Order: sequence, then structure tokens, then C-alpha cells
Amino acid sequence: MKNAASTLIAALVLPSTALASPSTPDLTGTSLGIVALVVFALAYAFVIAEEFTELRKSKPVVVAAGIIWMLVAIALRGNESGDAVHNALQHNLLEYSGLLLFLLAAMTYVNTLQERQVFDALRTWLVARKLSLRALFWITGLMAFFLSPILDNLTTALVMGAVVMSVGRGNTAFIATACVNIVVAANAGGAFSPFGDITTLMVWQKGVLSFFDFLDLFVPSLVNWLVPAACMHFAVPRTFPQWDSVPVAVKEGGYVVVMLFAFTIAMTVALHQFLHLPPFLGMMTGLGLLQLYGYFLRHREVRDPTFAEDTLRVPSGTKLVRKPFDIFISMKRAEWDTLMFFYGVIVCVGGLAAFGYLSLLSQNSYATLGPTTSNILVGIASAIIDNIPIMFAVLTISPEMSDGHWLLVTLTAGVGGSLLSIGSAAGVALMGQARGIYTFFTHLKWSWAVALGYAASIWIHFLMNADRF
Repeated sequence: MKNAASTLIAALVLPSTALASPSTPDLTGTSLGIVALVVFALAYAFVIAEEFTELRKSKPVVVAAGIIWMLVAIALRGNESGDAVHNALQHNLLEYSGLLLFLLAAMTYVNTLQERQVFDALRTWLVARKLSLRALFWITGLMAFFLSPILDNLTTALVMGAVVMSVGRGNTAFIATACVNIVVAANAGGAFSPFGDITTLMVWQKGVLSFFDFLDLFVPSLVNWLVPAACMHFAVPRTFPQWDSVPVAVKEGGYVVVMLFAFTIAMTVALHQFLHLPPFLGMMTGLGLLQLYGYFLRHREVRDPTFAEDTLRVPSGTKLVRKPFDIFISMKRAEWDTLMFFYGVIVCVGGLAAFGYLSLLSQNSYATLGPTTSNILVGIASAIIDNIPIMFAVLTISPEMSDGHWLLVTLTAGVGGSLLSIGSAAGVALMGQARGIYTFFTHLKWSWAVALGYAASIWIHFLMNADRF
């Protein structure tokens, strides 16, 4: 059992896609196959070490993707499977393009909300409530849990992290504990919504689960956050912080953008649910609506006399502090490093699948251990390895599982990253935002509590959703 589990965790780095089939040649033991595996391992080592090397995570995997597919083409040159190389690579591109367009639209909306100061206004409003640190601990965690399904866990963690950094200034113990709470809450909240995490989005776009199926994970996800939060509760003092935050007003059109975003999400769900159109179509249509509104918003601001006054006050060639709204600036500020990293991962694992590593994974995971054990190990592995390639592996293997087990792997892949600070984008982002305060070891201090929540959420899922298995 131990050897099988070790093989699963190791093999989960080596997944996926359309080229994998019963006729796929087994090239895992060949020199080119081994070289491809080493290339991916080296690239991923740079990804893990991003915090120390400051080399953006997308760069090594994009290079590795090209090298691996060159090796695939060489290995299958002259083989009757050669045409499948071209088809599989095109399939990888199709998988990526849908997710790219979906995420680009979502990120543009989030960046526009930031530019309109919606999040800053929320932060100062919370600070102005003059609540105790313990009350803020629970409020920021609760808001992270419910914002994450709409925004995403990374953005939510940064917004709530700014709140605790503002109110807890000088109280490093509170900030560190609150950051752990926010990471757990954001990851848990993202697990019961297709919009909350890239892995849930992948499951939804693949058509494995419907939008409303994810709601079955609401209570298990809530338990996943509440258990460690209850454990950390007593470590948070009841004292009141010092408040010196200046109120921030939402810029013109900010609330309209909020309504447009909500409409876009509703439209995307409806188009996918009732017309079976891919989710990216609804999101891109919503992005078009935002662009149209941005046109009128920009023209109103350009005609605002205060902008003309600002132009006259500064020397020629100097950038203005205030600028009229420009939707393409919001698009430019999308997380391109994340989007390109996603490309590199999909193409890399597709190439490794062409060498036969997908079959190796299938034989040493679901076929040997069964879906329950395998899906639980998927969550544990995602605390060390990014959950994107892991979920991509599971989806492309597409093992025979009940809806209950598909919900289980969606839950574990989403919340398993909370076990370590480096296990999720939310954790890594907060380590940068609260550098020196929220660290790997401050999170590790509470990993036992997070593990209790992980186990409790799985138990609750089996208990509440027994009819789905």
C-alpha cells in the first residue's frame, strides 16, 4: 500500500491528454521518454523555487513544453502514430484556448473592480467598523469563503490580506494567524463553485459535473474552513486595534461593473446549462458588454473638467496620476504569468502522456488503490504539487467513477493546497504580501488543524452525499 501510494503521488506530476489511448506506445522506459520526464521535473523545480529565485513560474514550463513535444515528435518519427502527435497537440491547444478566454474575461472584470476602487472601499469600510481582532478574524474568513466562489481564491486572499494588514499593523501574531485563516477559507470557498478555482473550472468545462452539482460541496467546504478556524480562534486576542484608515470612495461606474459581472456569471451558467454552449462564450460576451460600458464611461471622464485641469498642472510628457478609464489597461493587467503557466502545464503533460506516462499513472492509482484512496491522495499531493496538472491528469485519465467520487476529487484538489502555504496560489500570494510575517513555518504551525478540517470535510461529504456514490 505504501509503495502504491508513493507511486501515485510521484506519477501525478506526469499526466494527460488526447494522445493517450490503448494504442499509445509505451515509451516511458526509452531514453527520450526519460529525458522528457527530467525536463519536466527540472521545470517544475524552478516553479516550486519561484519565491527564492524570483523567476516567474511560466518561463520554465513554457520552454519545457516546447522541448517535450520536440522529443515526442522525434520518438514517433516514422511511426504510424505520427499523425496522432499533430492531433493531440491541437487538442491541447483547444483545451487551453477555452480556459484562456474564460480566465481573461474574469481577470479583466476583477482588474476593473480594482481600478474602480471597489475593493479598497470594502477594506476601509471594514476597518471603520472598529471591531476587535477576534471579530475581524472571523469576518475576513467568512468574507473570503463567500467571495472566493465569485472572484477566485487568489484575488480574494489578496483583498482580505490587505484588510488584516491594515487593521493588525504592528501585531504580527494576529496577521499571521488571520492569513492562515484567509488562505483556508478562500481555498474552501473556491471548491464549491466553477468560478472559485481553475481546477473546478476545468471540471465544469469538461462536462463531468453540472454547475448545480458543485453546490453539493457547500457544507463539506464550509466544514473544511470552520474546523481549523475554530482551532485558531483561541490564538487570536480580543483586543481592539488602532484605526487610522482614510475612507475610500468607489469611482464612478464601480457598482455598475459589479452588476455587469454578476450578470455575466449568470449568463455564462445559463448558456452552458440550457444551451450547452462552452462557458468561455458567456464570459467573452460579458467582457464585450464591459467594453461597451467602458466606452461610455471613458467618454464621460474625458469630458470631466478635472481631468483637463490635471493635464495643465503637470509638465509635458509626465504621466498623469488620474487617467480616464481604459478597458485595455484592465486587460493588460491580467495575470499573464498565470495564464502562460497554465499553457505550459497543459502542453507539458500532454507530451508526457504521449510517452505513455498516463497509462502508468492509471495502473498505479485508480486501478490499484481505488477511487476513494486515490482522490484523497490527490488532495495531499496538491499541497506539494500545483493542483492544475494533478486535476488535468485525473480529467484526462477519466476513470470510471460515480458523481460522488468526482465531487470528492474536486473537493480534495481544491482544499488540499491549504495544508501548506506553498500549496495554493492564495498562500503564495499572501506570503509575498505579508512578507516576513506570514511564512511557510507560520502556516506549518497550524497544518495539523488544517488537516483536521481536510479529514472532516471528506467525512461530511461521504455522509451528506452518500446517494451520489
